[in-house]
Amino acid sequence: MCRLFGLHAGHAVSATFWLLDAPDNLAAQSRRNPDGTGLGVFEADGTPVVRKQPIAAWRDLDFATEAREMTGTTFVAHVRYATNGPAEDVNTHPFLQDGRIFAHNGVVGGLDTLDARLAELGVADLVRGDTDSERVFALITASIRGRDGDVGAGLIDALRWLGNNVPIYAVNVLLATATDLWALRYPETHELYLLDRTAANQGRFSLRSKRITAGSDHLGTSPSVVFATEVMDDGRWQLLTPGELVHVDQHLQITHRTALPNPPTHRIARANLSPTEASSQHPSS
Repeated sequence: MCRLFGLHAGHAVSATFWLLDAPDNLAAQSRRNPDGTGLGVFEADGTPVVRKQPIAAWRDLDFATEAREMTGTTFVAHVRYATNGPAEDVNTHPFLQDGRIFAHNGVVGGLDTLDARLAELGVADLVRGDTDSERVFALITASIRGRDGDVGAGLIDALRWLGNNVPIYAVNVLLATATDLWALRYPETHELYLLDRTAANQGRFSLRSKRITAGSDHLGTSPSVVFATEVMDDGRWQLLTPGELVHVDQHLQITHRTALPNPPTHRIARANLSPTEASSQHPSS
């Protein structure tokens, strides 16, 4: 299963990430190897920077295993398990469109239908690779443009269209700007968690899961909000409900709403996933 990690600090901080750090990551033969890793950040002046690397047959592990120290206001990290598209840079998350950074985990079908919708909206040129994720992002970008830049409204419009028109197994997303971060879990297939560290004296910032590790000296005494697809070391994680959209603004104010109360009209059962898709969506991957 693809791993997502989002961090919003509200102001520029330094943080260090290891995207493949657990001791058994390279040795466990029973676990599927990731197909790519990536890290996006908004620097202090609002400039988005995305660094990512496909991992083709483990030929080059340096990017994935070495520490990455970056400074910015908002960070999005992703470890990819491919459902469609080869292990290439254009298919590796996060993606950047209209100055926003996006990462996704799940499976969306009906790509021909989705491609036709993107062409109708005039955003087909935003898709450079082969993934369902980049197509979903292009649909969201078009919807935001149609909503005069209202990211939350555009995100909901796009996901409602997907839920009504194409087969869906899961669509969990992180969408970031330099000042705001949005997270959406849909439906209940995969988990997505929130960690609210906005209260005073939160203590040392050091979070570790099976795939992603993050640490920051600055955030030991500074507030932040974190999202992840699995519970990390800190025990205060809150599970988002299916269809829940969470928005974190520039002041780290957190708002919740049930944006998608109904399950997808054309829901994909696990038994109907292709072997590649089923392998990529397994929680232990």
